[in-house]
Amino acid sequence: MERWRQAVVVGAMFGLAAAWAQAADAVPVEAFAVADKRSSPRLSPDGMHVAVSTNLGEGNHAIVVHRVADMAQTALLKLPRYELPVQMHWVSNRRLVIAKGRLYGAREQPRAMGEIIATDYDGSNQKYIYGYQQSTRMPGLERGFGYIDGVPLELDNRFYMRRLSGNSGRSMLYDVDTGRATHRLVADIGVKDLGFVLDQAGVPRFAAGTDEHDNFRLYQADAEGRNWQQVPAERTGGRFAPFAITPDGGAVFASLSVDNGPSFLVRADPSGARRETLARDDFGSVGGVEWNASWQPFAATLMYGRPRVVYFDEASSDAQEHRMLRDLFPSHHVSYANHSADGNLSLLHVYSDRDPGMWYLFDRKLATAKLLFASREGIDPARMGERRYFRFKASDGMELDGYLTIPAGTAEPSAMPMVLLPHGGPHVDGDAWGFDTDAQFLASRGYLVLQVNYRGSLGRGYRFRQAGFHNWGTRIQDDLIDGVRWAIAQGHADPERVCAYGASFGAYSAMMTAARAPELIKCAAGLAGLYDLKVFTTRSDTASTAQGRAYFARAIGSGDAMLQANSPTSLVAKIKAPVFLAHGEIDERTPYSQAVAMKKALEDAGRPPEWMPVPREGHGFYSDANNIAFYTRLETFLARHIGTQ
Repeated sequence: MERWRQAVVVGAMFGLAAAWAQAADAVPVEAFAVADKRSSPRLSPDGMHVAVSTNLGEGNHAIVVHRVADMAQTALLKLPRYELPVQMHWVSNRRLVIAKGRLYGAREQPRAMGEIIATDYDGSNQKYIYGYQQSTRMPGLERGFGYIDGVPLELDNRFYMRRLSGNSGRSMLYDVDTGRATHRLVADIGVKDLGFVLDQAGVPRFAAGTDEHDNFRLYQADAEGRNWQQVPAERTGGRFAPFAITPDGGAVFASLSVDNGPSFLVRADPSGARRETLARDDFGSVGGVEWNASWQPFAATLMYGRPRVVYFDEASSDAQEHRMLRDLFPSHHVSYANHSADGNLSLLHVYSDRDPGMWYLFDRKLATAKLLFASREGIDPARMGERRYFRFKASDGMELDGYLTIPAGTAEPSAMPMVLLPHGGPHVDGDAWGFDTDAQFLASRGYLVLQVNYRGSLGRGYRFRQAGFHNWGTRIQDDLIDGVRWAIAQGHADPERVCAYGASFGAYSAMMTAARAPELIKCAAGLAGLYDLKVFTTRSDTASTAQGRAYFARAIGSGDAMLQANSPTSLVAKIKAPVFLAHGEIDERTPYSQAVAMKKALEDAGRPPEWMPVPREGHGFYSDANNIAFYTRLETFLARHIGTQ
């Protein structure tokens, strides 16, 4: 065992040394402005190739396939501008199936397009499998939106596709052959927007989803995948969401939320009864799941602070091996991306609060961990700041959490200039321990960075998310301000040198905190922000769909008086701090007119902002040059108003 450990350590540390070698006195702004180059790699079943989503820059992406032996490129499949893979699976040793998505801005998560394509590892035999351009490629299947819901254990060019078609109001699952472009219907439920869970024989057993009002729905089939029946929450004890089934079909793995609280992981019988708790954190929901080479879950991650791994069976070989891999990278979190079919090779994702991430090929027989590539170049983890987890009580008694990013070389922050950095959304996953580009950039410039997971953030159950509804301009902002007061009370921050900066909803929060606590916030910067809620809820791209309008009514509320009272454009008289606004001129999520309106309101109040309109950019900037220019101006703006350490 010790010899095995030493061999892996040698391979791993050699890769780390190569990836971290840097020799510069100051971290250049370019290191932060350049986006991640690689993401979501997948190892082929035979372990001979690895496919990776690659950012070519300026909104262009490609699927690149490398031969593992020498990392030579065997295929490069360029996608149309702003398109990228959102799902990618090997369906044989040769063949990949890809679900495409579209980017609407660098600060926005890609949205699935419903289009599915396939290609061989050498770029040959490319086919359009399904999507809205569907014509006669799969006779008998009309055009629509497709999603990959899984692949069989025995890979033979097939995958399972969930189909959404027009206004049919149904959820349908197909067994699709990517080589012959044929399909077979395997499940059909008269309820829309459900995802399926299949057993290891490929039989759909569960279907679950939420409706347009956020109501959770669970359906269960019989052993043949037929006779679907809705499962009442009373039977399962709460929001019970299966995600895997044991090989013998006798038990299911599921997340369970009771009374809309944080979700935890359980193993139960197929009816949801006789539950055994596998991983739980009463503060927040359990995070990601680790899967072994047989595609069975064996561990889960608690994501509050540095990730903590909980093994379902501490004595299992899966647990022992994963624990050893974690020991080899003591400052990092290690997760399996996927495995070869024979179980000998595993693709490891290794990352930390200071390291954007690397991927290693772990060979069990040879006892080596070979560095394949890093997600990002130019970042030296040794020169990044520590992200320190904290919890505190908000002014109304609610327990909240967050992160302080501390400049490298600072042991304990004391009376430092600080930037409040609210996350976007707001109803999205909150800030976490992993590498955060904005936070690390600001820390590299000498600032203490404060991030608070305000109520409304995902990750602590629906009840916590719902606590942010109709509170965008009030309680959410008070949570952020309470976080600032906590950092000052701890002696970490200088109360005379605090600024707020954020993007999207974070930009909204930067302006709102400046209005609600003008004595604390000495300057405010917003990128791609929303500033007039009445206009935003009628003219953003989200407002163009019935589902989006229902979300706005549920999350923000309605009524001109309420929307106006919670809009920064209406509160400029209370904003005493200097303001910097940057915005892409073709932004559809938070239209450019939002920034123009905020600029005019500030000008009318006699306090014109610093202004950075950016042509041909959307919700965030794709261009490296534009990102460099923005970070440079942000750095200058902050230094002018709160100085540096």
